[in-house]
Amino acid sequence: MTFTPTPQQLRDADRRCREMASPERQLQAALHQAEGYRNFLATLTGLLAAVFVLKGQEDLSKLADTPRWWVTGLLIAGFLALIAASWLGVLAVHGRPGEEVLLEAGRLLRYEKKRTKTIWLLVECARWLALAGVLCVAGAVIVTWVAPGGK
Repeated sequence: MTFTPTPQQLRDADRRCREMASPERQLQAALHQAEGYRNFLATLTGLLAAVFVLKGQEDLSKLADTPRWWVTGLLIAGFLALIAASWLGVLAVHGRPGEEVLLEAGRLLRYEKKRTKTIWLLVECARWLALAGVLCVAGAVIVTWVAPGGK
């Protein structure tokens, strides 16, 4: 049994495609996705902080010098990456303060296209930074588990 669309269904689908491809709808979709990533990053950062505090070694001074420096460096890098990712998420959703949009049709369309591309770029960078942050924090936790004690 095959599906054969009616001419009306084809016209409706074509209209929806044009609507979805409009700069306004693309901008709305990009903002919606950026909001989701921003919320995810905030949750992830809090969760990782809690996991490290609860599951990591309580006193890093018990580690040998080299592992202790690795843990410290990984934690700093991880949390800086997560903070940067969160900041990019906020920029993607809210833009820069004071940004003006000139109310002229051609300029508005150009702004919507440019803003959509900017949002996708910011979200993509935030995703990679979040992944790097998670890996750094996880690496720090693993080092505390397997590294030999020092002093």
